[in-house]
Amino acid sequence: MRWWDIDPVLELEKDLFPEDAWSRGMFWSELAHARGPEANRRYLVAESDGRIVGYAGLASSGELADVQTIAVARDHQGTGLGARLLTELLRAATAFECHEVMLECRVDNVRAQKLYERFGFAPIGFRRGYYQPGNVDALVMRLTVASDSGSAPGASSVQGTEIND
Repeated sequence: MRWWDIDPVLELEKDLFPEDAWSRGMFWSELAHARGPEANRRYLVAESDGRIVGYAGLASSGELADVQTIAVARDHQGTGLGARLLTELLRAATAFECHEVMLECRVDNVRAQKLYERFGFAPIGFRRGYYQPGNVDALVMRLTVASDSGSAPGASSVQGTEIND
């Protein structure tokens, strides 16, 4: 993801997460840590026919990585794009030499939970009222990263969709 991707990503963000969408400043702050020798973030966009149809981000700190976000446009959900984005994030976690990857997922987002479980994430707890202003709980999940996470289970090919930094 680059700075010029922020506006189309924000449109998608607001469509998918109307109550708790990230702000422009949040994306700028994350991207500020995604380049250069001290980079500890990886942000991706998925494009199809010149349109951003998905994005994902990962933050790392020491041996721990955290999936910050994964989003797929409604008309591309169920195509395997979420799995491809997650696969790329796990590759980034390996490149950052992280041994564990954490994430939070809305308790009512069963589709995402099933995706994460296919990749080996396991629930480890809850964060009450994590998603605001809706006061929705988050399911916390963890994955111990294998050295060959580049061939993650559940990943699939999506024709005509390109994933870029």
